[in-house]
Amino acid sequence: MKYDHILVRYGELTLKGTNRKRFTNVLKENVIQSLRSLEGTRVKCERDRMFISLFEEANVNEVMNRLTKIFGIKSISPVFKTTQNLEDIKQLCVSLAKDFAHGDTFKIDVKRVEKSFSLDTYQLQRELGGVILKSVDHLKVDVKRPTHNIKVEVRKKGVYIYTKVINGAGGLPTGTGGKTLLQLSGGIASPVAGMEIMKRGVKIEAIHFHSPPFTSEKAKDKVIELTRILSERVGPIKLHIVPFTALQKQINKSVHPRYTMTSTRRMMLRVTDIILERIGANAIVNGENLGQVASQTLKSMYAINDVTSTPILRPLISLDKEDIIKKAKEIGTFEVSIQPYEDCCTIFTPKNPVTEPDFDKVVKYESVFNFDNLVQEAADNVETIEINKDYKTEKDKSTDALIDELF
Repeated sequence: MKYDHILVRYGELTLKGTNRKRFTNVLKENVIQSLRSLEGTRVKCERDRMFISLFEEANVNEVMNRLTKIFGIKSISPVFKTTQNLEDIKQLCVSLAKDFAHGDTFKIDVKRVEKSFSLDTYQLQRELGGVILKSVDHLKVDVKRPTHNIKVEVRKKGVYIYTKVINGAGGLPTGTGGKTLLQLSGGIASPVAGMEIMKRGVKIEAIHFHSPPFTSEKAKDKVIELTRILSERVGPIKLHIVPFTALQKQINKSVHPRYTMTSTRRMMLRVTDIILERIGANAIVNGENLGQVASQTLKSMYAINDVTSTPILRPLISLDKEDIIKKAKEIGTFEVSIQPYEDCCTIFTPKNPVTEPDFDKVVKYESVFNFDNLVQEAADNVETIEINKDYKTEKDKSTDALIDELF
């Protein structure tokens, strides 16, 4: 039997009030965009459900794979649709049950949305359970722990029958929560922070600080790949690559060695603020985790945050490192993040960085040099790349061309 529809559940969207329609409309558009390159689908939105019609040419597995990555979808189910005629419903349930293995158990779970249907919930359960037991000898009923839960939804435009419920990404539809700028270092935490904030309906652009020749092109390619993985769930993401070499060299000349990490992050925030205003974002996002490293103590955060009044969102602030690693593996960024290419935060790391910086000393060390021009210069020379799930670096393109030429 081939599925003819996919049922999409909204989850958290059902809690919305008068603005629910705005959220569902954004989700519908996100679904349409995700499925646009696939044939054989049509999207229809209802108040508490979305239905994807599947035609003969539809690749059901690929459609489901894409839907489970879209934020705002709690779960999906591949379903069979039939009419409200009782005999048609019985026939479909029996056909479905005949594919169950010998000795399996089942239960019937009815949701009667269309109240004008001739039978009530319990009557329909009895009718369907009875006809399955009569028609399929090798099955038994188990209402507590069934092997198969046959779910029947009676709606105005038909009856939907299914057995599978597949978890989605959850959260809110991307585009309903404003825009943020993600500080993407290339480590384990920052891509996870980006994914967590996107789950709340927020669009992101990313910023990365690149310090050639101290950081290599491979470090840059690593960040591009992390952005590409994030874009698989939300569509194209702009990555702003900041030339940070001059600023970083000057910091190491002017600032006390124990305070260079604090000042480096302060300059990063100053540049980020300029880019943020330029792109019209509302907040900065980073992967900071309280107490994890020297720059992530409360006193360090206080000293670093002083240079900006922009809200800084830290979705991972209280998580254990093990939890962050687990999330990184789940979203597919972990193996990329652990590639051994230096970023600008590690190349000049002092042997003994201050963990509780004295704010007055930070200001004093930075006052010996006016960093304003270098900050503006870094912001003015940003390289911006728009990255989608199919993005390839120049190296990847050259490799593909060579393979085509050889084979």
